[in-house]
Order: sequence, then C-alpha cells, then structure tokens
Amino acid sequence: MRLPYPTGYPVEWEADVVLRDGTTTHVRPIRPEDADALQRFQMAQSERSTYLRFFAALQRIPDRMLTQLVTVDHVRRVALVAVRPTGPGAAREAGRTDEPAATAAAGEDIVGVARYDVIDDRPGQRTAEVAFNIADAIQGQGLGSVLLEHIAAAARERGVHRFVAEVLPQNRAMLGVFREAGYAVEQHLDDGVVTVAVDLDPTDRSREVMADREHRTEARSMQALLSARRVLLVGPATGGGIDELLAARVREAHAADPGDTELLVLGEHLTWADLTGADPGAQNQTQNQNQAQTPSTVDLAVVAAPPDEVIDVVGRLRGTGARGVVVLSAGFAEAGPDGVARRRELLRTAHGAGMRVVGPASYGLLTTVPGASLRASLALTAPRPGRVGLFSQSAPATVTAVETVKRRGLGLSTLVSAGHRADVSGNDVMQYWQDDPHTDVALLYLETLGNPRKFSRIARRLAQVKPVAVVVAGKHGRVVPPGHTVRTTRAPRRMLDEVLRQSGVIRARNTHQLMDVAQVLAHQPLPSGSRVGILAGSPSLAALVTDAVAAAGLTVGAVESLSPGAPDAEVAAAVDALYGPDVCDAVVVVSVPVVLPRTDAIARAVTQAAARTGRTTVVSALGLHGLPDELADGDVRVPAFSTPEDAVWALGAVVRYAQWSAQDHGSPVRPPLREGLSDGAARAQARTLVESLLTEAAQRPTAEEGATPEGDPPDDGLLLDQTAAAELLACYGLTLWRSISVRTAAEAVAAADELGWPVALKIAAPALRHRADLGGVRLDIADAEDLVEDAERMLAAASALLPAPDPVLEVQAMAPAGVACVVRSVEDELFGPVVSFGLAGDAVDLLDDVTHGVPPLTDVDVARMVRGVRAAPRLFGYQGAPAADVAALEDVLARVSVMADDLPELASLELYPVAVAEHGASVLHATIRLRPAERRTDAPRRALQV
Repeated sequence: MRLPYPTGYPVEWEADVVLRDGTTTHVRPIRPEDADALQRFQMAQSERSTYLRFFAALQRIPDRMLTQLVTVDHVRRVALVAVRPTGPGAAREAGRTDEPAATAAAGEDIVGVARYDVIDDRPGQRTAEVAFNIADAIQGQGLGSVLLEHIAAAARERGVHRFVAEVLPQNRAMLGVFREAGYAVEQHLDDGVVTVAVDLDPTDRSREVMADREHRTEARSMQALLSARRVLLVGPATGGGIDELLAARVREAHAADPGDTELLVLGEHLTWADLTGADPGAQNQTQNQNQAQTPSTVDLAVVAAPPDEVIDVVGRLRGTGARGVVVLSAGFAEAGPDGVARRRELLRTAHGAGMRVVGPASYGLLTTVPGASLRASLALTAPRPGRVGLFSQSAPATVTAVETVKRRGLGLSTLVSAGHRADVSGNDVMQYWQDDPHTDVALLYLETLGNPRKFSRIARRLAQVKPVAVVVAGKHGRVVPPGHTVRTTRAPRRMLDEVLRQSGVIRARNTHQLMDVAQVLAHQPLPSGSRVGILAGSPSLAALVTDAVAAAGLTVGAVESLSPGAPDAEVAAAVDALYGPDVCDAVVVVSVPVVLPRTDAIARAVTQAAARTGRTTVVSALGLHGLPDELADGDVRVPAFSTPEDAVWALGAVVRYAQWSAQDHGSPVRPPLREGLSDGAARAQARTLVESLLTEAAQRPTAEEGATPEGDPPDDGLLLDQTAAAELLACYGLTLWRSISVRTAAEAVAAADELGWPVALKIAAPALRHRADLGGVRLDIADAEDLVEDAERMLAAASALLPAPDPVLEVQAMAPAGVACVVRSVEDELFGPVVSFGLAGDAVDLLDDVTHGVPPLTDVDVARMVRGVRAAPRLFGYQGAPAADVAALEDVLARVSVMADDLPELASLELYPVAVAEHGASVLHATIRLRPAERRTDAPRRALQV
C-alpha cells in the first residue's frame, strides 16, 4: 500500500481556470525552473502590492530567498502559480511536452502565486500559513479566490485543514477573499496586523460560494462563445481530405443561411498578418512588425485541419481577440496515446491563449436569437427560433436531432455540439442556460457522463428553474465511444437513473422520446397534478389510453368517448366536460378514425379549450405530428404524437418533473457529530485515525521482508477490526455495539458474563454471519447451559461448512428487536461516494431492492431512500407489527452520508445489520475498508479539463 501523501510533482493539481473577464489561466505547482519567471513577476509588481505581500519594500527577491520560494516538497510546503504564455505559440516554441517535469517554464509569465507552509504538524490538526500575490494587471478578476480554492483543495489532500495568514488592514482585497470564501473564518487585530484563521472543512456556505462562482465564470465563458459575431474559418494548409470538405461545408452553410454572422476565411478575406499585425510563422518577424498593420479582431475561430496543424493554428490565434475555437476535425484522443497527448496539448495551448475549445469532431455552434444569431456550424440551415436549447456530443447524433427538430417544428434557441468533449461540456452549457433569457427547456444528448457529481449538482440547480431532459448513450450510461476518456465505475447499473432522479432530470431513452418530452415542456404549461382526463374517438381507444395512463403512474380522471363522425355539438360538449373547473390536471386526446376521413373539429375544440384554460394537453391524431398548425391557437401550440403511448409517456415524464419542481428539496443533512466535540474537532479525530491507520499499514514489512502474506492489506483496502471501526464510527456519532470474539464454549460464557445476558451468538465468517438458516446465528440466549450447547453446535457446523480450521464465534448483547436493515457506502472512481440502503435478507439482495444516493444528501433525499425500497412497508407497521423508529434510521443514513462525503479514504462501509426497533436503531456490525484517497471527479474548486 502506498503512502497516504505521495511525493513528487502532483500533476493532478494542474488545471485551467476561467476568470471573471472570461479569459483563462493555467494553475500548476511551482517548480525550481520557475525562478526567473517568479523574479520577473516580482519586479513587475507595484510598490504597494509588494508591501502588502512582504510587509516591506522588495523590488527584487534575493537569490537565497528566491531558491527557497521555488523549492517545495508538495506536502509540507506547497506553492501554486497561475501562468500564461508570454506570446503566440509560446508553449509550443518552448518545447512543452506532456511530462510535467519537462514542461518548459521559459515562455510562461507568472500572474499569481499562492503558497502554504505547515507550522503545526500534529496529525488531524495540521495548520499552515498561507500567502497570496496577484499581478497588478489582473487584480479584481477573481484569481485570488480561484487560487484559494485550489490551494485549499491541495491542503486538504495533504491533511492540512486550517490556514492562518497575517494580512495588513489596508489589504482589503485579500481580507475580502478570505471573508467571501464561505469557510469558517476568525480574525483579530494585533500590533497593526490582522491575523486570519480559516477552517478548510467545506461548509454549506463555502459550497454555495464556490458553486456560484463556478456558475458565473463558466456561464460567462459560454456567453463569449455564443455571442460571437465575427467568425474566422481556418481550413487545411494543404488541400484534400476530410478537413477540406469540412471547411467547404462551413462556407456553403454560411452562404445558405448566414444569420447575423460575418464569416472570414483565412487566405480568402485576410491573412495571419491582418489578424495579429505580424505573421508568427514568418522568419523575419521584425520586418513584419514594422509594417503598418491594423489588426482585424475576431470573436470565434472554426478550424478544420490535421491535428498537428490545429494546435499550431490555435497558438497563432492568440492576440486575435478570439474567445474560443470550434474544432471540426478528429484525430485526437480516439487515435490512441499520441492522440491523447495531442488533445492535452491542444487544451493547454488554447487555455493559455484565453480560449475555450469546442470539439474535436464538433458539428459546431448555432444560436437563433433575433439580431444576434450565430452560424458556426456544418448545418446548411438552422431550425426556426424557439425556446429549447440543445447540447449534443456526437456529430451524427446532432444531425439526427437537428433534423428531428426541424421536422417537428420545435424550434431552438441554442445548439452546441461538443464532439469528443475535450473542453466545453454539457455542464458548461447548462451553466449558461440557467440565466439565458432565450432558453426555457434544456435538452442534452450525452455519449458519456464524465463527471457525474458535477453534472448532478449543476443539473439539479438548473432543473429548479428550467426543465432538463437527457439522453445518455447506452442503457446504463457505460458506453465509452472513441475520443472520450472516462473513469471506470463499479457502481450499480441503476446508479445513473438514481443520479438523474435525484437531480430532477427527465431521462429519455432515445432521441424520439427526448423530442416528445420537449414538445410538451416547450409549448404546454406544467400540470398542477397527476389527474388525467381522456378524450378518445372510440371506447376501445379510451380503454387503451386508460391502461397507458395507469402504467405511467398517473391517475385516470374523467373519460369521454366520441362516436365515429360525432357532430360538432357532441365534440364541444365532451371537450367542455373535460376542461371544466377541477375536473383534471391534464388531458390526453386520441383521434384515429377507421373509415371516415379525419376532420379538424376535435383539433379546433381541444386547442381552443387548452388555450382558454391553460390545461396541459397532448394529442395523438392520425396525420398529425410535432407541432402542426391544426393544433395552434395564437401563441399556444398543442403537441401531437405518433401513438397514444408516446403521448402518455411524455405527459407522465412532465408530470413527474412538475411534482419534483414543486417539492421542498430539503437542506443538506448536517447532524451534530460526536457528543462533547465540535463538528470540526470530530472530523479532525476521524482524519487523524484514518491517517494513522493508513500510515501504519503502509509501513508494515512486505512478505518479501519476512511478514506473512496475511499481514499485507488486500488490494481493495485495509480492513478495520471492530475496535478501529467503532472508533471511526464514533467520530460521526454512530455507536457500534460491542462484540467479543471467542473460539470455545467456555470463552463464550465468559464473554456473555462480561456483556450481560441475554446474548446473541454468531459465526464470525462473513459467509455465515447473517445466515440463520445455515446455523450461523442464535439469538436471545438467556443462560450458560444454552450458550454452551449452541456454541458447540455452531463450532461443529462452522468446521463442516468453512474451509478454514479453528472457526471464530462472536458474542454480543441482545439489541432491542426490530427490522434488520443494511446501510452501505462505496467510494466509486467515477461517481465518488455512493450510499445505499435496503432491508436485510437474501431476497432483498437477489431482487436488488436497494436505493442509492450520491452525497451530499438532503433530508428529503434520505427520506426518499428509506421509503424508496419496495420492502419499506415493513418499517411502517406491516401486518400489525409495531412501526419502526424511521427517524433513528434516517439519522444513521444521514451520518453515513456525511462520513462518506468527508472521507474519500473510505473505500467501502457496510453496516449490517442495523436493527431498527420501536425506539432507536442499533448498529450491530460494521465492515469498513480504507485506502489512500484518489482525487474525486468533482473536487471543490473551479477547473477546466486538461
């Protein structure tokens, strides 16, 4: 097992970030070769900035001090720098490679520094002194808060959970960064200096602050792309191939439908010299720079070229004003390790130049905002303007979706095709849609879900103000197409559905369903309830729709059947009956004439009634599909579906979303942890214990050094004994009932005398611990004679059933009788912590009657998990049994979720059984494994992919 705190250059701390002005900068750990850049940074700082940082005038850093500042161990002494290339293509000219140690510092300017030095190294109480220095030119752009987030995340990974800093009172900006971060902050003035102490444990407020900042910066970066008016097209440097066809298609599409976009083609309308005032590829730069040039700025670049040329083009775009680049070409991550390296270089070059990347293999960007419509796409014509935003990864899937939108007359506000999603993702676009006044419905077609925790958090926030519907490729969201790099997962196959449901997202199984639900969301009001009225052209159709409504989990309300060829008066009477006050919450209309031709009488009457009452309405009528003019009345359009089942499915999905959006989603569970300690102190105890256990395990001699193989922890983590497990659980207010291991009947009697009668006797082996049917459990043993008899019988049974000799039994005092439950947590590589709940028993596991949640959970989430299992009635007085203490059970589940969220080292936890009695819940056994923590996909810091 490796050490909890790895040494060496922590490449995982490298990240690209977006600042308030929409530009990007690269954050990475400092290296010794940064000495010259750090000296340049210091010499460029104003006298005031220098004084606020060092409390003295320091124009130039002394050599000895400079060496100390750039030499860190990345554990006790950590420094992060924010850097930008010194000029166009500087990173490539400097010979930067994907090996961090070989990345040349030459060609980079430092624009910000954050560092900490540990001053108190006691385990669980590590405290570090922190300091920041931001370049004068970008102060006020949020870099200080970004660096605080990143240095705090690095500190937590190294076991530091408290920062202290000395700040001059006049340094209001730095004091504001600490104060506004949302952490628990203490400060006092002493001898003219403000001493600030910051508790780095995330709080509800700090999470909210980081989420708000993340939202603003990512939305702003997308706004810069989608509001572009001047678009530069860069085709291949040499003719032929797919890239030439892509570039030609962009020109053709712009000629057919230019929108409000000015398309500039490199080599036709202007040259590199026109763009930058100098040709960075020319040999005689001085001669070019002396020419009288007026730079021609662009807002966005569209590139179709071989992969290596794409990277060179992006480097040249620095200084042109471009805020983003749409890469239509492929040939990056899907091309193997070399392609992955090219993709990483593409992102570094683009982010260093202040640009976001859409693609590779993108279909492009479209907006339909009147007067500001963007055309930077392969689509020959754009859909009509509408209130629906569409994000799609796959270019072929984008083509299908766009054509479906056009065919149905749905209308779009925004189209973003991310291709292989190297940078811009659905998360970025959802951040933009949240505040976009032109988008009311968000649709996403995803091939992969690279960061489920972040997706869940952003989607949940968006879904509270606008409906979100998603298609994820593959039934279980586990498809990884070429070009995507996604962490593996061992989470249950239903986990994706649980994540989407927890976030309020509507999951469609295919593009057809995605457009079905969009028709309702975009053109009908949300229903106020689940009562569905049915208007059908025949009794048989009414019966069919009634079954479909019930199967969708909706309530069948009034049902009206029309005779074939019914006169207008009969149609009007039936429609008026359904749309009467408080008759139903939504209406399904089905009209399929068999012999007689279709008339528009039903369509007119239903559309007018829907417009008049505002009642949610869907129609399935022969010959009508999408949003036809026959079902339009002014601004109101009633959606039409191919089949009644499609109409009912879409309505059911919308009803469930309406119910979710109207619910109180609760507040994050924050139970008081260990009695007698503050929550911070309890968490510090847990961290100390975890750290010491892992360090002790890492220092054990290996088998080659003389230890037995059993002395080494297994690959799936360090298994804690019951004493250590009880101590760790106690940090989170969970009491593990004590048990005593015995090997003989006499030892069992002695243990019972110590614990108190009556007792339970169990075989300690996991395979038999809970198997009463195999003789693995005896309960309510009241005296020594019975205990001796049971122990001897169980030892004999264990010897016969188990391969290992000398079986072990456990003696435990009897807990109050109740419903046996199981609470589990697993640290998944993709989803992060996954908490599960179910009732105990083989049938529960075999039938997968388990609910799941991804922390942080709210009290509503916890209640839903408990009530979401099919066997939940057993907790509420099933068949006359006394009701269990569900509140106590929810408290256990809440504490486990907090523990799992706090401790990424918690590889797995199983509380089995948790006996829930009429009063209280008893944790009778715990299986806990620890392993050194890996970085979660949703670290609490703002960062782009690199």
